[in-house]
Amino acid sequence: MPARSRRSKVFRRSRVMRGSWTVWKPRIVFWIGAIAIGVVSVGFAAAADHAQHLFRGLLGTSEVSFLLPLLLTPAGFALCAYLSIRFFPNSQGSGIPQAIAARHLHDETSRGLLLSLKIAAGKVLLTIVGLFCGASIGREGPTVQVGAAIMLASGRIGGMAQARGLILAGSAAGIAAAFNTPLAGIVFAIEEMSRTFESRANGLVLTAVILSGLAALGLVGSYTYFGETNVAAVATSDWLLVPVCGLAGGALGALFSAGALEAAKRLRRFAQPAPLKRMVAAAAVAGLAVAVIGILSGGDTFGTGYEQSRAILEGQTPSPLLFVEKFLSTFLSMASGIPGGIFAPSLTVGVSLGGTLADLIGGSIALGAVLGMAGYFAGVVQAPMTAFVIIIEMTGNQGSVIPIMAASMIGYVTSRLLSPEPLYHGLSRTFLAQALRAKRHEDTARA
Repeated sequence: MPARSRRSKVFRRSRVMRGSWTVWKPRIVFWIGAIAIGVVSVGFAAAADHAQHLFRGLLGTSEVSFLLPLLLTPAGFALCAYLSIRFFPNSQGSGIPQAIAARHLHDETSRGLLLSLKIAAGKVLLTIVGLFCGASIGREGPTVQVGAAIMLASGRIGGMAQARGLILAGSAAGIAAAFNTPLAGIVFAIEEMSRTFESRANGLVLTAVILSGLAALGLVGSYTYFGETNVAAVATSDWLLVPVCGLAGGALGALFSAGALEAAKRLRRFAQPAPLKRMVAAAAVAGLAVAVIGILSGGDTFGTGYEQSRAILEGQTPSPLLFVEKFLSTFLSMASGIPGGIFAPSLTVGVSLGGTLADLIGGSIALGAVLGMAGYFAGVVQAPMTAFVIIIEMTGNQGSVIPIMAASMIGYVTSRLLSPEPLYHGLSRTFLAQALRAKRHEDTARA
């Protein structure tokens, strides 16, 4: 074979190899990002649980240790508020509104103000600090912002231009890995994050959920978030719980949602003209109130509330005031502006509400807990499909699918009638406006 022909074949082969790497690089980087979300979610969960256990350990060290939250909780709230404003701006609150807002932005710089690896690191750190101080917050909402930030960074490294799809995929992977609920992650992405069905993003979302889920399974194994809860509606009183839990949960969820949106508006006005000083002070006051509620409840309202929820789902009768106390502590924790989500605390509010209603009606406590969780959660986030899918996956309850779906839909309709604006989308407008103002300011400065 002539030397020129051999050189030509080698050149064509190398060009094909270069083309193959161009095609495979974005995929490989995307896969690595999805796996990283699963790994980070598992580490975040372990650190969050450890922080809560440390806090509860401090409460039992002496006869007067129950008064410790009066100092630790306000100080921790103030510290988290200061660090989030000063060093990790836009890490406040749940993190889901930031991810929603970022999907509406069209330039990389503006999206980076809401989703970056620095913000993600601050989100994880400050959520853990908040849990160590007794805040009624969860890690699941923050995992959405962390997952979206990781996936967006992976897209930049891999040269992927589908920013909206990447944010959607990262958010879904975060929910799926945080709760070990892959179906709920997909439904959450469609129903809550995008509010529409985007065929282009389907493959990204599904792949991200699978890979992050496999990474989490490889580290902690297969588990159900709340264990197996095999309860079914049998008696008339059990079926009566469906509309009662749906209506009560939806109304209480609407109260939380509308109150949180109004509180956010008032705090923004209050924060001017010295936002750092005033927001830190407001966080300290909220922390003190959370500490007082926690002491009065015997410590039941501190942290995510997972242990209390698990006990009620197993049939233990809750304190009649637990759902009110947990509602107030979660509302104050969210209104304070410290980083932290409301998913897990909201589940506890719903579980204790449903358990209390079941005790009054004479129905199954465990069934009432599941239905109350469905009604209240759907009322807060106004996403009924996400509510019933995530609850079925978290409890492994296949015998009450129809009652859970019905309670979720009743809770959603009730909430929409009382509070038409969805919580996360209402909060996202603030972050969207801030990012657009920052972009205009930057453009003006350049001009």
